[in-house]
Amino acid sequence: MTTSPKLLPVHKRYDVTFSHGEGSYLFDNEGKKYLDFGAGIAVNALGHCHPKMVAAITSQAKKLWHVSNIYNGNELNNYAERLTSNSFADYVFFCNSGAESIECAIKMIRRYFFVKNQPHKNRIITFTGAFHGRTIATISAAGKEKYLEGFRPALDGFDNVEFGNIEAVKNAITENTAGILIEPIQGEEGIRVAEKKFLQELRKIADEKNLLLAFDEVQCGMGRTGELFAHNFFDVKPDIVGTAKAIAGGFPLGACLATKEAASGMTIGVHGTTYGGNPMAMAVASAVLDVMLEENFLENVRKVGAELKSELQNLHKKFPNLIEEIRGVGLMLGIKINEKIPNVEMTQKLINHGLLVIPASDNVIRVLPPLNINSAQVKEGIEKLEKSFLSF
Repeated sequence: MTTSPKLLPVHKRYDVTFSHGEGSYLFDNEGKKYLDFGAGIAVNALGHCHPKMVAAITSQAKKLWHVSNIYNGNELNNYAERLTSNSFADYVFFCNSGAESIECAIKMIRRYFFVKNQPHKNRIITFTGAFHGRTIATISAAGKEKYLEGFRPALDGFDNVEFGNIEAVKNAITENTAGILIEPIQGEEGIRVAEKKFLQELRKIADEKNLLLAFDEVQCGMGRTGELFAHNFFDVKPDIVGTAKAIAGGFPLGACLATKEAASGMTIGVHGTTYGGNPMAMAVASAVLDVMLEENFLENVRKVGAELKSELQNLHKKFPNLIEEIRGVGLMLGIKINEKIPNVEMTQKLINHGLLVIPASDNVIRVLPPLNINSAQVKEGIEKLEKSFLSF
């Protein structure tokens, strides 16, 4: 099936169309089976059509789909209590996407100092290589020319410094600095993992300089590192976290979590949403959280993630002329390919062999399988990767 000419041509799609999915597999219109090691870009945390998710959405669909946020909601209150009780946060704001969750974080940082009679503190330190979404504010925060081209002027208020450079952070702080916004693992940039020491130093600096520390966990959060939240992996407690993607396993949902202090400026009328926190999203997200909190679930992410990374490192040894590096933690992994072979070409080759992965910057292919894959599927994926590398 070709892409409809009626679609705004902003996505370059591979020539494959899926009809249905089951677990870690997708099936195209011709019935060909694909092992999904992309999971909708880290979205399908429990694979496709997980029975608990299907049961939750089917049950909720028969009861209630949408209620305005001018009213209370059973599902909304229930999931808010559950998610915050399993996090650092006192409050959560639900929205529809990762970009919206980061927009909320940006507004929260600025509003915090405004209500404390320090409106001059409104600038946020961000980092090279970041991806925070596609809105004007989030592309301005990331400061990457690739996303800003044609959309300038960028919004003011962001000071972009080198990722991982603590001295650059210190030098960027002025009397106008309000906060720091960082992806602890940069997904779009090719699975660049920040050092624990660097992130812990950011926490220390934020405390010393009276700044708010916000983590963008849109891609790396909700179990992907083997911890429910990525900041737990790094032993850092942020003030604000934006997350999305895996939170509802494929149903559109984003969340901005915060401490009571960080959120103290967010009062009635200063922010809002129409669809955020709707009963359908809350029911599905609650079912996903049920599974993620099951005994051994996150431990299995760590175990299978280590197994997959070890197998990828073995491939690196077998194909040193094709593979330059294996990156990542948990089930958020990246294979850096030799520049002689574009990662989009390698991705197509893998599709031909029935394996789905996600290209990223720095000529990396991301390996982001469902969090409930097993050892047999790891072996299957490695075999498909090896076949693809052998064809070059």
